[in-house]
Amino acid sequence: MTDEQKDMSTVTASENAQADVDAVMKKYDRESNTRIWTGVPGGIVKGIIIGFSIWCIYVTLFATFLEEIRLTSFLGLVILMGFLVYPAKKGEQRVNYMPWYDIVMMIAGMGSYFYFTFNAESIIQQGTRFQPYQIVIGIVGIAILLEVTRRCVGLPILIVALFFVVYALFLGLTNPSFFGRVRYFVRNVFYTKEGIFSTPVNVCSRYIVIFIIFGAFLERTGISQFFISLANCVAGKYSGGPAKVSVISSALCGMVSGSSVGNTVTTGSVTIPMMKKTGFRPEFAGAVEAAASTGGQIMPPIMGAAAFLMADFLGVPYSSVLVAAIIPALLYFTGIFISVHLEAKKEGLSGIPKEELPHFSQLVKKLYLLLPLVMLVVWVSGNYMTMQRAAAYSIVLSIVVSLFDKENRITPKKFLDALEAGGRGTITVAAACGVAGIISGSITMTGLANELINGIIKVAGTHLIIALLLTMLCCIVLGMGVPTTATYCIMAATCAPILIRMGVPAMAAHFFVFYFGIVADITPPVALAAYAGAAIAKANPMKTAFRASQLAIAAFMVPYVICYNPALILVDSTPLSVVVVTATTLIGLFALAAAFEGYLFAKADPVIRIAFAAGGILLIAPETVTDLVGLAIVALCTFVQWQKKRRTVQTA
Repeated sequence: MTDEQKDMSTVTASENAQADVDAVMKKYDRESNTRIWTGVPGGIVKGIIIGFSIWCIYVTLFATFLEEIRLTSFLGLVILMGFLVYPAKKGEQRVNYMPWYDIVMMIAGMGSYFYFTFNAESIIQQGTRFQPYQIVIGIVGIAILLEVTRRCVGLPILIVALFFVVYALFLGLTNPSFFGRVRYFVRNVFYTKEGIFSTPVNVCSRYIVIFIIFGAFLERTGISQFFISLANCVAGKYSGGPAKVSVISSALCGMVSGSSVGNTVTTGSVTIPMMKKTGFRPEFAGAVEAAASTGGQIMPPIMGAAAFLMADFLGVPYSSVLVAAIIPALLYFTGIFISVHLEAKKEGLSGIPKEELPHFSQLVKKLYLLLPLVMLVVWVSGNYMTMQRAAAYSIVLSIVVSLFDKENRITPKKFLDALEAGGRGTITVAAACGVAGIISGSITMTGLANELINGIIKVAGTHLIIALLLTMLCCIVLGMGVPTTATYCIMAATCAPILIRMGVPAMAAHFFVFYFGIVADITPPVALAAYAGAAIAKANPMKTAFRASQLAIAAFMVPYVICYNPALILVDSTPLSVVVVTATTLIGLFALAAAFEGYLFAKADPVIRIAFAAGGILLIAPETVTDLVGLAIVALCTFVQWQKKRRTVQTA
C-alpha cells in the first residue's frame, strides 16, 4: 500500500468513526437532532444564536433593568432559537426548511414572553387582576415552552410536568370553578416568580449560560484531547490501561461537560475501542465509559451547572458547594478505578504499549491549557469577584492561552463558533429549567410537597434508612431521561425537604437527591448514557446498563454516608472525622468492588464475595462498632485471598 493509499485509508476510517459518533448522539441525545441550515438562512440562524450569547454576557455583567424583563426576554429568545434549531421530530433532513406551523408556534410563543417583557411594570402593579386575554397569553407561553422542551430534551420531563399540571388543575387546587383554577394556575406559573421564572431560570440566566459559553471556548482550546493524553500518560501503561484512561479522562472532561451522554460519546469514541482492543468485553467497556462520564456531573467545579443552583437553593457561597463536592467525587471515581483494576487483573489484561503513549515532556508544555480552569476556581472560591465576572474573565483567558497552540488557536471563526455552541447549549438547559419551574410551582401551590413529605415520614417513622430508601427511589424515577439541572431542581423541590424534616443537614440532603437524580442516566430502564456507551461498544444495551450501575456502586453508597456522617462533605466536621469517614468509606468501596468482581489476588469463591460485601456495607455504616467489625472482615478476606494466590504460585 502506498503512502497516499494509507493516508486515504486513515481519513476514511476517521470519517467513519465520526459518522458512528454522530449517529449515536442523534439516537440518544436530543440536542443532536437539529435542523439543517445552509447558505444565507444558515448565516441568519447562526447570527441570531451568536447575538443571543453576546446578549446574555452583556445582561449578566452589566444590565440593571427589572428582573422580570431580564427573565422574560431570556426565555423569549430561547423559544425563538428552540424552533429555529429543533424540528418537531427526529430525522428531519430537509435543508433550509421550517414548516408553517412551526413558524406560527415560534411567533406565538416568543410573542407571549415578549408581551410580558414590554409590559412588565404594569403587570407587576396590577396584582391579581388579570384579563382573560392575559390568561390566554400565559397558556400559550406555557404550552409553547413545553413543546420546545419536548423537542430538545425529550418526553420524560414533559410527562412529569404534565402529571403535576393535571394534578394541580383537577385535584390540587380548591377553586370550585375550572376556569378559576386555570386562572390561578396561569397567574402563579407565568406571571410570578413562583413558576417558570423562579430559581432555576433565574440561576440559568445569571450564571449557567455564561459558564456554558465558557465551556464552549474551553473545548476549542483542545483541553479535552489534553485530558485524554494526560490520562494515557498517567495510567495507560498499567494493567487494563485503556479503562483506567477512560475513568481519568472522563473525570477531567466532566469538569467542563454538562451532559452524561455527550461526555460518554466524546471520550468514549476514543477510549471504548482502545478497551476492546486490549481485551475488555464490549459490555464492560461501554459500562466503564458510561459510569465515568456520568460522574462528570458530580465533578467540581461545574457539576453539570447544578453547583450554582445548589448554592442558590441553600443560600451559601458557590465555593462552599465546590469544596463539599470534592471528596465524594474523588470517592466515586476511585470506586470505578478499583473495579477496573480488579477486572483487568482477573482477565490478565495488559496496558497500552509504551511506544503508543504520549510523552509527559510533551504534555508539560501544554499545562497552560489548565490556566482558565485554575483561575476560575481561584477567583470564585477566593471571593475576588462574582461568578459571572470570573466566567467572563476565564473566557478571555481561554482565548489568550489558545494563542500558544497553532492547531487549536481560537481564530475569529472559532470565536464565533464558540459563541454559537454556547448559545445552542443554553437552549436545552434553559427550557428544562423553565419546565422545572412549572413542576416546582405546581407542587408549591397545591401543597403536594408537604403531602409527599408527610407520607414518607409517616411510613419511615423514626427510621432514617427507610426515608433514605424511599427518597432514593423517588429521585431515580423522577430523574430518568431528565437533564442534570432540571433533575436537581425537581429533587430540591420535592425530595430534599423530606430528609431535612428527618434531621439531615440541608447540604447533605441536597447532595443525596442530586446524586440519585444523576445515576438515573445509568440505571435501567432509562439509562441513556449506558445505552450510548453500548452503541459505541456494539454491546447489549441492558447488560451494559446493569454493569454500569454495578461499577458506579459508589454513587449508590456515598450519598448514604453523606447523610449519616456529613463530615464527608465537611459539614459539622473536624480534620480527624473527615479522615476517618473518608478512609472507612474508601475501604468499604474497595470491599464492594472485590465482591462484585469476584477477584482479589485470585478468584474469590461465593462465601468470600458475600463476606467482602458484608464488610463493605458495615464500613459504610457510620458507627464505630460497625467500622471495626467491617475492617476485621475485609482484612480477613484479603488475607485469605492473598494466601490463596500464594498457594497457587507455589503449586505452579
